[in-house]
Amino acid sequence: MKKTFLFVLGAAALAACAGLQTSSEYLLRGDGYFKDGNPVRALEAYNRAVALNPDNLEAYASRGAVHFFQGNYDLAEADFKFVLDKNPYQADAYTAYGSVLAAKGNFDEALEVLNSAIALKPGKPEIFFSRAGVYFMLGRYAEAVTDYTSVINLRPAADVYNARGAAYLRLGKNELAEQDFNTAQNAKIPATLNIYSMID
Repeated sequence: MKKTFLFVLGAAALAACAGLQTSSEYLLRGDGYFKDGNPVRALEAYNRAVALNPDNLEAYASRGAVHFFQGNYDLAEADFKFVLDKNPYQADAYTAYGSVLAAKGNFDEALEVLNSAIALKPGKPEIFFSRAGVYFMLGRYAEAVTDYTSVINLRPAADVYNARGAAYLRLGKNELAEQDFNTAQNAKIPATLNIYSMID
C-alpha cells in the first residue's frame, strides 16, 4: 500500500512538472512569434524565458534583436552587453551590438566592436556586411567596397551587390557600380543576406 501511494505521488509530481514551461520552450516560442512578425508576443516570451533562467543568454540576445528592430536601441544595447559580459567570445552578439551602436550614431565604437567580431569569426559574411555599412556611413567607401567584396566572396546576395554598387558610385566608379546593380537583378542569387540570423 505504501509503495502504491509513493508511486501515485511520484507520478502526480511528474505530471505536474511536465506541464511546466521551461526557459528554452519560451525561447523557441519567442522565436516563432518574432518570425511571424509579432514582436510584442515575442518580447513576452523572451521576458518569461529570462525570468525562468537568468543565465539563458540566447533569450537575452533574441530579446535584444526584437528591441533593435523596434528601434529601442538602449534596451537592445543592454541585452547585448549582458550577453557579452557573460560570454566575451560570442561573435554574433558583437555583431548585433555593433549594429546597435551604428544605429545610435556611434560609428567609431561600432567599428571597434565589429572588428572584435571579425577576429572571433573571420569567415562570417554578416559581420563584414555590418562593418561595410558602418564604413559607408563614415564616408570610407573604399573600405566599404573591400568588405562588401568579402561578403560577395562568402555568400553573394542582391542587397550586397546593390550596397557595393552604391559605394562604387560614391567613389566615381560608375561602370563598376552599373555592373553590380545589374548583377543584383540576377534571379539566381538570393535577394538578401539574412544579417539577423546572427545569434546562434
